[in-house]
Order: sequence, then structure tokens, then C-alpha cells
Amino acid sequence: MTSPATAMVLAAGLGTRMRPLTDDRPKALVEVGGKALIDHVLDRLAEAGVTDAVVNVHWFADRLESHLAARTRPAIRVSDERAELLETGGGLKKARPLLGDDPVFVANIDSVWIDRGDALGDLIRLWDPARMDAALLLARREGSIGFEGGGDFFLGEDGALTFRGEAASAPYAYMGVHITRPDYADRGPDGPFSLSPLWRASAAEGRLFGCVLDGDWMHVGDPQARDEAEARLKAET
Repeated sequence: MTSPATAMVLAAGLGTRMRPLTDDRPKALVEVGGKALIDHVLDRLAEAGVTDAVVNVHWFADRLESHLAARTRPAIRVSDERAELLETGGGLKKARPLLGDDPVFVANIDSVWIDRGDALGDLIRLWDPARMDAALLLARREGSIGFEGGGDFFLGEDGALTFRGEAASAPYAYMGVHITRPDYADRGPDGPFSLSPLWRASAAEGRLFGCVLDGDWMHVGDPQARDEAEARLKAET
């Protein structure tokens, strides 16, 4: 399977839970271990073969665009959401004209991870558009930083995903990166919407799959998680 050469990076959120660190910058520019969150993600994607990234912007959009202009790899294009914040599904749908026709990575900017294997490579090898609508990168709940809750998914032996549903807990959490078709969100409504209902429909049809990170996942959603992530990264070096 050919590695996706294009990525959609979801960087338009308000970062409300990250305040006061986002009082003067977008969440994407909060630093962990001396590097902006968005650069952690873009560097990972570049290493996995991504040459072009579309980044959506909203909160402190000018500052984020200025930061991104300094990058050469991957090449950056901006999907402008200054007028309206569109959430994950709406953001992907709006960016559709910029994404081309081949499968794409879709990535959040609040995931940092220590990789003891080849997480994005595993995701690329899993992806099969004939059988799947989306392939999600997962983390084990145990040992993850910044994730609270009962987990998101059960994972079948073939990699098929089932939502937690009414169960008290599930072993795996979505860790913010997946591969999908660039037109996957086109079926969604106009305006803001989440990808989650589309994933639920795909899971019901047996078309939602995933693989598990061999490493440590840090969901950097608030200042405390940022501090814990910095400590984990420092301990690793």
C-alpha cells in the first residue's frame, strides 16, 4: 500500500482547556519539550512520507500561519476557518478541494507519543480502502498521559473496531491520527460536525479498523498534561 502523501492537520480549535497557555496563542503553538505541538505532529507525518499538509486555522490564525510559513517539509496549505469553527468533520469537508483524490492522514495537534515501533507505518500497512472507510491509530488506556475516561474501542483479531457502547470500559482510546478517503466527510451536513457519527456508521458496517501504538501516548489537552508530557519526554532522553 502506498503511503499517503497528504495530511489534514486539525489545528483550528480554541484550546479552552489549555488556558492560560492559549491566552496569547493557538493550542497548536503550545510547546512540549521545546517544540510546538503542531511541529511534533508535522515532523511525524513527514517521517512517514507526507509531502503536503493542509492545516485548518481559526484561533490566533495569523500567528499560526506565520509559524507554518517557516516550515519547508511538509509543504503547507491553509484551510481558513476564521469565519466559523467547523469541528473535525466540517473541517475535513471544507478542506476537501485541497486534499486531492488519494487517501490522506487526518491528525489532531494534541497528541505526542514515544514510538517504540513504527506506529504510522503500521497504520499505512493496515489501510485497505476496499475494506475500510477509516483506519485509526489507538493507544492502550493504561500508561497514557492526559486521557480520562473509559476508553473508546474494542479491537477484533482482524483489526475491526467496535465502539465501547454500554460497556463500563474499553481497552483502547483513539490517539488522534487516522487514514481515510479525502471525501469521507462529504456525506456530513453543512457547517460544524464531528467525525464520530460517521465512524459509528462505518463501524456498524464493519468498515472501521485500527492498530495499536507500541509506545507511550500523551494527550496534551491541558496545562497539567503538558507538564506531565514534558517530564515523560525528558525521562526518555
